[in-house]
Parts: sequence; C-alpha cells; structure tokens
Amino acid sequence: MSMKRQSPKNFGWKPLQAPQGLGPPKPMIIRVQSLAARSYFAEHSHTWNQLVYAVSGALTVNANGRSVVISPEQAVWLPTGTTHSVGSLMGAEFRSLWVADDRSSSITPRTTVIHVSPFLRALIVEAASLKKEDRHYAARVTALILDQLRRATPISGALPWPNHPALLALCESLYADPANPRHTDKWGIEIGMSSRTLTRRFESEVGMSLRTWRQRLRLFKSIELLGSDLPITEIALRLGYSSASAFVFMFRSEMSISPLQYRRNLSQAVGGGTS
Repeated sequence: MSMKRQSPKNFGWKPLQAPQGLGPPKPMIIRVQSLAARSYFAEHSHTWNQLVYAVSGALTVNANGRSVVISPEQAVWLPTGTTHSVGSLMGAEFRSLWVADDRSSSITPRTTVIHVSPFLRALIVEAASLKKEDRHYAARVTALILDQLRRATPISGALPWPNHPALLALCESLYADPANPRHTDKWGIEIGMSSRTLTRRFESEVGMSLRTWRQRLRLFKSIELLGSDLPITEIALRLGYSSASAFVFMFRSEMSISPLQYRRNLSQAVGGGTS
C-alpha cells in the first residue's frame, strides 16, 4: 500500500482522523487504537519522534518512499519530521509512542525497523494500561522503554511492500491468502503483465524475487497467526504447507524456536492479553 502515490479510495482503504489535543510528548505519550481492516492515517509528519508498533496484527508503514509491513516482533522508529503514513490491511491493535526530542539521545537518528524484544513489548503493554494517578510508576516505565529503544537492534526482516498498483493488488491477494498456489505466469495474466515484466518490476520495487517474498510472507504471517488461538495444523494449512510438521520445520529453521514455544513466550510477555 502506498498512501502517497496511490489513492487509498481506489483500493477500498478508509482514512482515519489523527488524534486531536494530545499536545507534544513530555517526555512520551502512548496512543492506543484498534485499526480496522483497510484503514490508514494519511501521509503526515510530527514535531517529535514516533515508534510505530502493533501488539497484534500487522501494520503497513510508508516512509522515505519505502513501504514495509511489520509484525508484533517489529516496530518502526520515525525521527522528528519524517513524513509517513500508517495503515493495516487486515486490522491491528496499534500502539504509537510519541517521544520528545530531548529524550531521544542515543536512539538512531534515521528511520529504522527495530526488533521488539519480549521485554520491550511487555513495557509498552504496561505503559498503555497506566492511569494518570500512576505518574511516578509511569515515569519509571517510560525510562525503561527509552533505555530499551536505545538498545534495540535494527533489523531487515520486515516485509517489503511495492508501490505499483498492479503489484499492490498481487501482494494484497497473497497476504490475504498466502496458500494461493498461483505461479508468476498466472499472476502476470491476472494483473495484466507479462511474466518477465512482473519479475523485473517486482524485484526492482521490492528488492527480492516474488518467490523469496512469498517465503518471507509465510514466515511473517505465521508470526501474526501465532498470536491467535488457531491450532498449529490450521495455521500450517492457511499458509499453504501440506502438514504441520513441514510448517514447524520452516519456523524452527528461521526462528530457532518451535511455533508452540514462540506462542508460549508471546503469552508470557503480555501477561495473557493485549490490552
């Protein structure tokens, strides 16, 4: 999804109104919002830093001419003044952290996708649940969050997203149904491109082949689905694997942990919930 170059209306996306009256962060404000499927905040910028994150679901973030989709394992750090847009194709529980410039020292000065550790995730969940009367405790939680952001590891594991409308349609279809077996030549017919043109344009925009992208999509979607109550076998079938064991092998190879253990760790990190 490119909310800059394409009209979201053409793709059935619903614009959301930016929150009013929150004021600048002193030193941090956490916004909590449920994003419906195909909803988005149009391109804008802030006079403060922002961490874009979802405790469940996935977010599409467009910044500096690049689009990525991030899972609850990932967040995007947007320095002050970065023009960006944020949306969700399938819906997400959005947590947006606004951070004042005078508290962002030693945090990367560039737009960066970072790994969200279980500890940082738990801190964000905790901070979002606090009341005004918890201000002294909230200050300590905020300090820990800022420390974790300074220590966060930049990653390249986010799912890159194209801007070309035909490729958008293809990626949205595969995101909704990663088990779709259609090959490049049939996708070319579907979106009105030759197989060669599709291959060349996809690699140019996304930085990898469609085949590699689909493999990354399956891993990405598996992380998203493990946050639900679906059985492992059902997740495997939804992703297009012939068996649960084939899915478990892929997940363990990529993540060095089994899907069940990942799910247990996720549950422990959020105390059994995402509120």
